[in-house]
Amino acid sequence: MRSTTTLTITASSVSTPPPPLPKHTRTTTTSPKRPPKQSKPPPLPSRSPSPSSSTRSHRPPLLSTFRWGQHRKSHNQINYYAELASKLAEDARFEEFFMIVETIASGAEFSALLNAELVSKGVLTVIESDEGFQRLNRVLTGFQKLGINGALEVSLSDRSVVDAIGRECRRNLERGGVDEVVDLMETLSGFGFAFEEAVEPIDVIRNCVNKRNPQAAIRYAGFCTRSDEAFCTAILEFGKRGDMASALTVFEASKHKLGCVNMYAYRTIIDVCGLCHDHLQSRSIYEELYAEKVNPNLYVFNSLMNVNACDLSYTMNIYKHMQNLGIAPDISSYNILLKSCSLAARLDLAQEIYKEVEYLESVGSLKLDVFTYSTMIKVFTDERMWQMALGIKDKMLETGVTPNIVTWSSLIRACAKSGLVDQAFVLFEEMLLAGCVPNSQCCNVLLHACVKALQYDRAFRLFQNWKNNSFQTTNRSLTLGGSHIAINVPFKPTVSTYNVLMKACGTDHFLAKALMDEMETVGLSPNHISWSTLIGVYGGSGDVKRAVQVLKTMRESGVPPDVVAYTAAIKVCVKQRELNLAFSLFADMKKYQIQPNMVTYNTLLRARTRYGSLIEVQQCLSIYQDMRKSGFKPNDYYLKELIEEWCEGIIQDNHQSQGDLKSTSRRDLGGPHSLLLEKVASHLQKSTQSIAVDLRGLTKVEARIVVLAVLRMIKENYHPGKLMKDDMFIILGVQEVGTAVDKNEFDVKDAIIKLLKDNLGLEVLSLGPKIPTEIRINVKNPFNSQPDLHETLEGTKSSNSPTRRPAVLHRLKVTRRSLYHWLQKKVQSENRRLVTHSYPQYFVDS
Repeated sequence: MRSTTTLTITASSVSTPPPPLPKHTRTTTTSPKRPPKQSKPPPLPSRSPSPSSSTRSHRPPLLSTFRWGQHRKSHNQINYYAELASKLAEDARFEEFFMIVETIASGAEFSALLNAELVSKGVLTVIESDEGFQRLNRVLTGFQKLGINGALEVSLSDRSVVDAIGRECRRNLERGGVDEVVDLMETLSGFGFAFEEAVEPIDVIRNCVNKRNPQAAIRYAGFCTRSDEAFCTAILEFGKRGDMASALTVFEASKHKLGCVNMYAYRTIIDVCGLCHDHLQSRSIYEELYAEKVNPNLYVFNSLMNVNACDLSYTMNIYKHMQNLGIAPDISSYNILLKSCSLAARLDLAQEIYKEVEYLESVGSLKLDVFTYSTMIKVFTDERMWQMALGIKDKMLETGVTPNIVTWSSLIRACAKSGLVDQAFVLFEEMLLAGCVPNSQCCNVLLHACVKALQYDRAFRLFQNWKNNSFQTTNRSLTLGGSHIAINVPFKPTVSTYNVLMKACGTDHFLAKALMDEMETVGLSPNHISWSTLIGVYGGSGDVKRAVQVLKTMRESGVPPDVVAYTAAIKVCVKQRELNLAFSLFADMKKYQIQPNMVTYNTLLRARTRYGSLIEVQQCLSIYQDMRKSGFKPNDYYLKELIEEWCEGIIQDNHQSQGDLKSTSRRDLGGPHSLLLEKVASHLQKSTQSIAVDLRGLTKVEARIVVLAVLRMIKENYHPGKLMKDDMFIILGVQEVGTAVDKNEFDVKDAIIKLLKDNLGLEVLSLGPKIPTEIRINVKNPFNSQPDLHETLEGTKSSNSPTRRPAVLHRLKVTRRSLYHWLQKKVQSENRRLVTHSYPQYFVDS
């Protein structure tokens, strides 16, 4: 047991120091031995106390003005206090240690006499205490304030201290205390401590990334030995997590901290743009570098081209700019160009680049690698040119380049896409004999080839065989007696594997559900494709209820249905003629803010082969307008025909006229953006209280359909016995005073008058009043539909352009009296037809 003596040094007693600590001796449990007498050390030099010293703190001021050089003392006295301080440090009593140091000496003289081994023990005790991090920080701060860093540098280099600090740092990192760890390491860096040996830099940086704390990563990288590598590692790790903002923050800080243009940092941040799918940001970074008149190196150009490979024109421009700067492209540059050609489906350009690379190889400038050949194989695979793809494989083998798993997978896919299932299996066997271990993607290609060729049984047999027997391949790196050793590689199915097999279930939903259950058994979670495929299987068996129920099950399983799942369910409903359910699912998509795709819209628009009611027409036109607003370009022809048929249904007695119109409409209707459908949709959404039909910009056939659509809406909304409140106005066009009347307007007018008078028996009046001078018509935009006459006139008053002239508004008026009589006739005709249909035998007998 060690005996210790409490040390008390005050400003008033500094001239009579206490005796030094006795040697550490073991004591018995009976009676402690008296420590041996020691010679009293020389007294410390005293300072004249000020009169007010009694009111001051007993502790002397920090960094006392006393210096050993001013008062020479014996060598024994210095050693004594150095030994005393060392023993205090050994017991982790650093507060008292600092009191001796700051009172007696400051500088390297005293610190050089300290026992580094004892100080190391004290530091180790501090680290292993309960509040080791906080106490160690206080100890380090104390050494820094006293300017005796050298006294601790040797102690911190001790291996046990380094390991202890490393353990404590890792423990704090696991608890999420990354800021505390960075604080400690920043302090330790001032002592020359090898903190990179205590904790791997990547561990600290990844903890900063996990905490989304770019500032801690910047601080840590700033005092690392290799700051440039630390900054680039932090940028890359943030990019892998998809945190583009933090990666940019670290990148901007690196430019200031490093003090120079670091191409490695620029290359890294451009690669991160690719990881975060933000190729436009990579262009901004490159433009910033270009504005500073700094020429990037080859690696920065390659990264920039790789990130922008989706844009062939931009990639080619960067490639040409690189050549203009005199930077010779390497094989990676050409591989990226081939990749860009593959994404753009430019087989011709890819072949040109490949021929250029072959020429450079023939003159010894470049050497084609496996990526060059694999990319060209993929280009031919996408174009279904399986023979050309096999030819590239033969060239690879001739030049001594060994195909890798990507090469074999592309070759197998080339044959599978062309329907050559047996050839795909031959290539698979060649791959195993060549010692290439197949991955799950390669196996999925084979299974998909079987499913595509309707060889469902073969796909399931293959799957079961792989699960039970694994793969048998050859390891060419291991030989036994001159022959290669065969090894077994276990088959590990993925979610995609089960998805392919589910497509092979056809209408067997029991088998499909069993595959879903097996997927969860092996630790896999079904994805959106799995659930969508299950919906299709239920739909194939005609079970609409279970197909729609899958959407609810998906949400309960934590997989929110996406547009593919909803579209699959809508297809099932349409196929089984459950149209109301299909449109309700579309409404659910809008409710959950799921954007429909082209397939969704087309499925709903083609759901009906004819329209029976106004609600059905309004429903489809609403979907049509939503489709246009979403940026899709629908094929209007099918919908136009259905709308035309529905509108012509208002005329029951003139079949010849209807037939003539249909033949004419097929010539006049069409175009990628149908003004007709927009006009019909806008008019059918209005109420029948104020009836105004705007025919400006339409042909006579299109105008006829719009007028018939409005009349059918009036008919279906009419209640028997209710009088019409307003006349029906038809706007034909607007003519500026002094200009000729458009011929198309005359044709439209004649066609509409003939339709209303001759076919429907309505009273039509031609109106053409001159609009007063203060009312101006915007004749430059005649296609702006204003279905309400009042709104049209009010809109013209809002224009203040002094250059426009007075205009004449050409209109037709259908009187409300004639509309009322026409509706009454329609009601009577409908009632008569219903009675005839209900009691046909009565009318035959009579």
